[in-house]
Amino acid sequence: MEVFDRSPSYDTNADTVVRYTAGEVRKRLALHYHEVGEKRTIQILLPAGSYVPEFIHTQEDEKEVASLAGEATSESGSALEWAPQPESLTTWSPAHARSKSEQMIEAHASPIPARSSRAKKVWLLAALVSVILLAGFGWRYRRSQPELPLDRFWGPVLHDQTAIPICIGGSVFSQTHTSGVATATKDIDYPFVSMQSASAVAQISALLARDGGATAQLQASATTPLNELREHPVILLGGYNNEWTLRLLRPLRFHFTRPEEGERIVDDAHPGTFWERDPSQPYSGADDYALIARFRDPTTDGWVIVIAGIGRNGTEAAAQFATSPRYMAMLRNAAGAEFSNKNIEAVLKVRVIEGKTGAPALVAVHMW
Repeated sequence: MEVFDRSPSYDTNADTVVRYTAGEVRKRLALHYHEVGEKRTIQILLPAGSYVPEFIHTQEDEKEVASLAGEATSESGSALEWAPQPESLTTWSPAHARSKSEQMIEAHASPIPARSSRAKKVWLLAALVSVILLAGFGWRYRRSQPELPLDRFWGPVLHDQTAIPICIGGSVFSQTHTSGVATATKDIDYPFVSMQSASAVAQISALLARDGGATAQLQASATTPLNELREHPVILLGGYNNEWTLRLLRPLRFHFTRPEEGERIVDDAHPGTFWERDPSQPYSGADDYALIARFRDPTTDGWVIVIAGIGRNGTEAAAQFATSPRYMAMLRNAAGAEFSNKNIEAVLKVRVIEGKTGAPALVAVHMW
């Protein structure tokens, strides 16, 4: 409550700061004892799965202190009395944490105080509290630094997740479509993905794996049942080649039309407003459009991220936009407010030159 500014009833599953910091304390203690080797015979342990410290000490510690007292006696030329008093309690002060040499120097002027088992525990407990406070203050300092919009966008999806499914649309060659491909259905044994879709997967996977985070689990949309999308985050990649993208976006303001109505993105808040590729231009030269969305879906009861273009160039550019700190900052500025736990949609325009994907540009944003 004091260090992390949390209430006693806060959700430990939604915020893992205590577990994370306890792990940091364990690592720092282990590193400390590794560096000092066998010099320390009193050790503080914080067992995994527990926040209760354990103190381990042996008789070697008393021998070391007695030896220190003897050295100080011989150097000062006066007899120093060593009289252990088990019931005495010594108040911890910074002097207890000083080095041997400093303690020996001070021994010339004053006797070494008697230590007891209880005094050792007080000293050890104070040291542990100091370590925890330092770790906590470091955490609070990191928390005081503003999070990047990229982290805020992906935070609800990546929180405490070790594996994130990427549900990707598959394609088959088709001479009847302008793009040269058609959507692969579940009866297609060997669907393929374009180079642009593969590039999108690589960008998203790199983001998920950042800082030792989650791993991507690639699965075909045509063979993915609803129960595999329920109650956990999912990333839908691809537009008209991904049936789940078309279904889950349908109730939202920006969504793709049905294939039989023409391939375009529409704005239900402004009937008549839509974005589509120029049909008079060849596919390799017509500008593309894409949708990025993050919303909590009532059908799956989980967070859904959609990265989808009308064509394959739009999907590649949308992945670039969704994984870029600069583009995410542009999205946050266009939204006009933080979108950490809100639903948000964005329409992008993508330049296409000789089949190559250009930089995406933000066209419209809706947040709720």
